[in-house]
Amino acid sequence: MSTFSISRLLRGLVLGVAATVSLPALSEEITLKYAFFAPAGTFPGKQMTHWAEEVNKRTNGKVKVETFPGGSLLGAREMWDGVTMGVTDIGLSAPSYDPGRFPLTSGMALPLGFENATEASRVLWEVTNEFQPKEFENFKVLAMFTSEPGHIQSKEPVRNLEDLANMRLRATGSGVPVIEALGGSAVGMSMPDVPQAVQTGVIDGTMTSREVLRDFRLAENLKYVTEYPMVVSTFAAVMDKKKWDALPDDVKKVLNELGDEMHAWTGRYHDEENVNGALEWAQKEQGLTILTLSDEETARWDAKMAPIVDEWIVATEAKGLPGKKYIERIKELQKQ
Repeated sequence: MSTFSISRLLRGLVLGVAATVSLPALSEEITLKYAFFAPAGTFPGKQMTHWAEEVNKRTNGKVKVETFPGGSLLGAREMWDGVTMGVTDIGLSAPSYDPGRFPLTSGMALPLGFENATEASRVLWEVTNEFQPKEFENFKVLAMFTSEPGHIQSKEPVRNLEDLANMRLRATGSGVPVIEALGGSAVGMSMPDVPQAVQTGVIDGTMTSREVLRDFRLAENLKYVTEYPMVVSTFAAVMDKKKWDALPDDVKKVLNELGDEMHAWTGRYHDEENVNGALEWAQKEQGLTILTLSDEETARWDAKMAPIVDEWIVATEAKGLPGKKYIERIKELQKQ
């Protein structure tokens, strides 16, 4: 056999082997690990389960998502590095818990007057897509959403700044300067520690989203909610960029479509099922009273919030980031 014939035969064998290896790979099931730090029953956990089911359904079973809620794989602070290191394929955590790592996105957790999670979640998704923050450059963002704004939930009624003076309230992250600006004392602690702290008088209440009234049965001791929305917590589900690039195009299409939907699904679920359900239960079963501030009092509280936003803009611009434009765009989207 000539050298040319042998060469052509070997090339044909190589191509044949390549075909038998690559073709089955196209139809193989893809399994993705998805980690979250809080329990599956929380509203981000519900989002996680819904997302996983939709991915499997829309890819006709090609992609299977294994969920690891409750910190069973990674905790909140470990999540971002865990995604980069391949401990999990997808990680869901809260950028608002880590403002140093997410300096521009931290602006969403300022007291900007969001009315609910549906509104805030859509704004977060929109500004992230528009500004493409450098803090996410190594990640593919698959979903983003927020909690509803935090509200003061207290043992004693809070109708004005004088009622709030020196009141000890559990607050975390961007909620701390908010409570302090209003004259209260912010006490940091994890949410599971709050019920006992309320019962023993360590704190007089909390400032957070209101589903905790039912989820942690806080309404048994906290009988008042002040209707003044403060700050939201932001959440992002991310995948390492290299892992994303390796996915088939048809799978990427499905995940991109879901990304455009999840802010609305999660925001509505949180507002309607989670928060409204908790408030209805607390009012009916525990005698919860919702207090509304007068217009004059609302203006007093708003005046305390404005410097917090202004200071953030100055600090963010000093880092070379478009803090002013970011907040202006958020406010434009809120009006829409």
